Amino acid sequence: MNQPQTDTRALRNALGRFATGIAIVTAIDPDGHPIGLTVNSFSAVSLQPALVLWCLDNGSHNLEAFRKASHHAINILSATQQDLSNRFATWPTDRFVGLHWQAGAGGAPVFPDCCASFEVANETAHAGGDHTIFVGRVENYSEAAELAPLLFHAGQYRKLAES
Repeated sequence: MNQPQTDTRALRNALGRFATGIAIVTAIDPDGHPIGLTVNSFSAVSLQPALVLWCLDNGSHNLEAFRKASHHAINILSATQQDLSNRFATWPTDRFVGLHWQAGAGGAPVFPDCCASFEVANETAHAGGDHTIFVGRVENYSEAAELAPLLFHAGQYRKLAES
């Protein structure tokens, strides 16, 4: 059944039928503090050069800090990291309190136990409707192939089925 283009809830539900991975994007703000948030808008763009993208709502109070950051880290969450995803999807005072992380390129926080992590130079930002599309050049990455990813589908966390 076709929905009117103005029905944003219906559109969001339809878009949610596409299963995605979950990532936490991090950076260091202009004052030297770590910032981060949960996203499912991560994608590969190019292998040569190695480029990836992610998107941020233009209403985010961290938008300018991410624009000004020299680097971002994109932490692809494993199936055991749902609590970490929830922590960075809500707005506590300091999401980083008590968390173990190491500084990646440009100081961007990289978390342990992720399926993969990408340390990217902040190349460009493009307007994309009510979001900003950040494109980054991959400088370093790591992968833990033995870890299963945390997935999101139809408004819920999911895990891969055993084959």
